[in-house]
Amino acid sequence: MSETDRRVAVFESQLKGAGLRMTQQRRLILRVLAEADDHPDAKGIFTRAFAQDPTLSLSTVYRTMKVLESQGAIERHAFEDGISRYEHADQQHHDHLIDVDSGDVIEFSSDAIEELQRRIAAELGYELVRHRLELYGRKKQPARKGRKEPGPRER
Repeated sequence: MSETDRRVAVFESQLKGAGLRMTQQRRLILRVLAEADDHPDAKGIFTRAFAQDPTLSLSTVYRTMKVLESQGAIERHAFEDGISRYEHADQQHHDHLIDVDSGDVIEFSSDAIEELQRRIAAELGYELVRHRLELYGRKKQPARKGRKEPGPRER
């Protein structure tokens, strides 16, 4: 069984457990979500699924995502842009770097950051239960060779 098929089966089980019947449209949404290797929002999931089934409604996507989130099958992230994005909940812990210009979300892990967070919590008398780290950045532009910045009199 592929990773995508396994995720679809988990998602289906979560929806059935919440009392929803499995329709072809919901199966399509689950497949699109299971195949996603990015952090799609509901409209992105809708667009991908709509290309395969133009009878799909955006409200079906929203309802499905809400149930999956409430069942713990997916995690919702509300990054600074205000758009809720989703990812599979079965992944190893990781943090996110969000490109403020493109909106790209880059996943990363750092043992040093994890240890620092545990140490800070311990120093304050706490044991970490869970956490999220979101960094926001802009890609550095390479310095141009042979050009120097104009001085105050050259501007």
